[in-house]
Amino acid sequence: MGVCIAAASGASASQRITPYLADSASNTGIAIVVCPGGSYSWLDMETEGTGVAKWLQANGINAFVLRYRVASVAAYITGFRVLGIGHKYPDMLQDVEDALQYVYEHAQEAGIDTSRIGVMGFSAGGHLTMMSYILNRTHYKPKFLCPVYPVVSMSDRRYTHNRSRRGALGVWRQWNRQMQDSLSIERHIPQDCPPVFLVNCKDDPIVRYQNSELLDSALTANHIQHTYIQYATGGHGFGASEQKGTAESRQWKKEFLSWIDLLYDHERE
Repeated sequence: MGVCIAAASGASASQRITPYLADSASNTGIAIVVCPGGSYSWLDMETEGTGVAKWLQANGINAFVLRYRVASVAAYITGFRVLGIGHKYPDMLQDVEDALQYVYEHAQEAGIDTSRIGVMGFSAGGHLTMMSYILNRTHYKPKFLCPVYPVVSMSDRRYTHNRSRRGALGVWRQWNRQMQDSLSIERHIPQDCPPVFLVNCKDDPIVRYQNSELLDSALTANHIQHTYIQYATGGHGFGASEQKGTAESRQWKKEFLSWIDLLYDHERE
C-alpha cells in the first residue's frame, strides 16, 4: 500500500513510498529503502522498484520503494531544452532522508530492527544510495548500502554519465565544478561509511563500468567494509528480473542475500 510522508524539513511537498512488509513468520527485521534508477529524470518503478521489493519481501526483508523527485520524463525526452522543468538536487536527497525517517519511526510496528535499515539503489538510484549516507543531513542514517550498477562520478569526464548529472544538477549547474565535485561519490567516502555491497557488469552499455571501480577503490582506500562483484556480462537495468540481464548477472541476488546474512551473523557473535 502507498504511504504519504511529509518532508522532514517542513517543505510543503510530500513524497510517496510503497511498503512491502515481510510476513511475520519470515521477517528478518531487515528493512531496505529501494531507489529505482532512471538518470534522475524518470523512475524504473517496475524492474528496479516493485520487482526488487517483491523479491526482498519473499526473502523476509521489508522493502520500501521510494518514488523520489526527478527532473521528469519531459526533460529527458527534450534533452532538457525546456529550462526549469522538474526537480533537481537536493530534492532527491531530501526524499531519501524522509523515507529513512519514516522507516525508523515505524520500525517497531513493522517488526524492523533499527540496526538493520539500509538503502539499495540502481543506476542513478545507486548514486542516491551512496548519497543517503555520505550527504545525509539527519541522524536517520542507513546501516548498510547496496548500489547496483551505480552512477558514481559527476566530475571524471572519462566516465561520468552525463544524463544523470544533468538530471541531478540541471542544465546550468551541470557545468559547475564545485557541484560536480560535491556529488562525485568516490571523492567523499567518510571514515564511518557503513558496509557496502557493490555490483556491476563490465559490458554495461549505459553507465561505464569504471564508475563502480572508482567506488571500489575509494572504499578500499578508506578501509570500508565492502564486497565488490563485477560480472563480465549482464549489461544494465536488470534489477531483480529473472528475464533481464544474463544468468551470470542474476546471481547478484543470491550473493546479496548471503552477504546480508553474514553481515548480521557477525554482529550477533
